[in-house]
Amino acid sequence: MQFHQHTTANGLQIIGETNPAAHSVSIGFFVRTGSRDETPQESGVSHFLEHMVFKGTEKRTFDMVNRDFDRIGASHNAYTSEEHTVFYAMLLPEFLPQAIDIYADILRPSLRESDFEMEKQVILDEIGMYADQPYWVAYDHVRKLFFDNHPLGNTVLGTTESIQALTRQQMLDYFQRRYLTSNIVVVAAGNFEFARLVAEIERACAHWPNGSAPRQACPQPTAKPCVQILSKPGVAQEYVMAYAPGPANDSPLRYAVSLLSMAVGDETGSRLARELVDPGHADTADMGWSEYDGAGLIHTSFCCDPERTQRNLHIVQQVLAEVQANNITAAELQQVKNKANSRLVRSAERSQGRMRAIAASWIMQHEYLDVDAELAAIDAVSLDDIRAVLDQYPLTEFTTLAYGPLEQLA
Repeated sequence: MQFHQHTTANGLQIIGETNPAAHSVSIGFFVRTGSRDETPQESGVSHFLEHMVFKGTEKRTFDMVNRDFDRIGASHNAYTSEEHTVFYAMLLPEFLPQAIDIYADILRPSLRESDFEMEKQVILDEIGMYADQPYWVAYDHVRKLFFDNHPLGNTVLGTTESIQALTRQQMLDYFQRRYLTSNIVVVAAGNFEFARLVAEIERACAHWPNGSAPRQACPQPTAKPCVQILSKPGVAQEYVMAYAPGPANDSPLRYAVSLLSMAVGDETGSRLARELVDPGHADTADMGWSEYDGAGLIHTSFCCDPERTQRNLHIVQQVLAEVQANNITAAELQQVKNKANSRLVRSAERSQGRMRAIAASWIMQHEYLDVDAELAAIDAVSLDDIRAVLDQYPLTEFTTLAYGPLEQLA
């Protein structure tokens, strides 16, 4: 495998990892924009705009976009997060030029008023669908509680009120501010010729505008230990989520915190799985680390019958206190290293997995890491590194939200 990079005359970054032995190629257009870049009046516009990209251009109708992807057999999709909007596809190498042509076109959408009003109802329906899912309700509320006025607390979907009030002109203004070449990275991985990729993109995207698309710098949130009850009669189970500050995406502790969260809260073989899920005390229990530009968080959650909530919360607190005081064991560290290495290698065997991995390291850490370098970084984590995470980001200072039928925790 070989890494390549190029910047076009109009400022579009292109990176790629070529692998002649691969049978597929994946390509993604990573736009550095998401809910954290929205004003309150624009809440939800990034995700709404992701939908509108597929509604058509001056050259293609909505049906033509779908047919053109189908003709080349591409597996394509898109998603919006707090920090990025990503459009990607996995396909056979011979159809890469056609995929580039499609993306170069649809990423300059028409944003027709009729399409905007029609898709607005789709977004409102999606907001309603997620409002009926307790996990996502709890997720949105605990983020707001933890991040407070920090823009990372913005909801990706927006609210019913913000979407209803949003205008097509507001979306166009946002698009013109954020969808600039300086704010987009094109990433490809698999079986392709990089020189040809560059030539196709330079031809198809030469008309894209450049410019500055700054992101508001945000201080790392501080710990706010508290427990908030959000009572919702009729919800069958209690959903408990706890957030604490963690390393940002460019921290040298990122591998250590990832392994720590696996040891404590991986879906199998972790301390929380053994204490809560395996004995049947909770349906789910996990710990994870979310990484952002300038901030990070360690999140712990579980879902259970309401009458078990208080006892389970006490168990979680005991598990975290034990880890905070005494670290994980050498055996646990080796186990999660094996898991992490296995998952990394298995993901790397697919072009889409490599495309996502090299995009993450390039966009977040501004570096390229091949598979061997990532494996070495995982293997290099020591118990001292885990201790450093615990010392800088204590697991005992969580902002906790309980959502469900309970009115209080006894």
